[in-house]
Amino acid sequence: SDSRIGAFDATTGIRRWWYQRTTPPLVLRSDVGVTIDGNATLVGFPGGKLVAISNQNGSLLWEGTVSTPKGATDLERITDITSRPAVGGGIVCSATYKGRVACFDRVNGNQLWVREISSFSGMDIGPKYVYVSDTNGTVHALDRRTGASLWSQNKLAYRQLSRPLLIGSELFVADFEGYVHILRISDGAFVGRLKTDGSAVRAEIVRTPAGALVQTSDGGLFAITAK
Repeated sequence: SDSRIGAFDATTGIRRWWYQRTTPPLVLRSDVGVTIDGNATLVGFPGGKLVAISNQNGSLLWEGTVSTPKGATDLERITDITSRPAVGGGIVCSATYKGRVACFDRVNGNQLWVREISSFSGMDIGPKYVYVSDTNGTVHALDRRTGASLWSQNKLAYRQLSRPLLIGSELFVADFEGYVHILRISDGAFVGRLKTDGSAVRAEIVRTPAGALVQTSDGGLFAITAK
């Protein structure tokens, strides 16, 4: 919440380094989390910045701009990264609220492409496509190399969707009423739907060897397999 990240020795608990950035006057309340990828920690910050931090000493490896704050007031200028970066196939992608989706070269941070899509929940990367849930409840499939649209599924509008998760040939996404929707990755068509306990799914869906693990805000834990 204060734009500070710390690394600690796994054996002794001794702090190895801190990394900190300046926080804008107004930010969204969110649990962004970090993504560990090889020798780097990837994390997004308020103000639309995506950074790669060295796991060895906490130094900045590169910084990318997903979205730039615009507007006359602090409220108008909110464009925070509110979800964990997604990594796959040599690229890292991130999304901002009231902003954009962008993908970068994993090694040097060069921006590959950017799309005007606002997301609060985040995205996932597959072998060919990037999948993202936007703030209006539409799920998008974008070409991983160019950002071009493959398909969009808009029949889940305003259902406060979770981050989509690719499992095999299906895409799992959950909503504020505890439903888990399963989409076909080739065209976004529905292939299944499961009701959990009726409470919202706020935590990220977790990929397992057999399918997906879903936790609801009322404490329910559900293991799901698409057949």
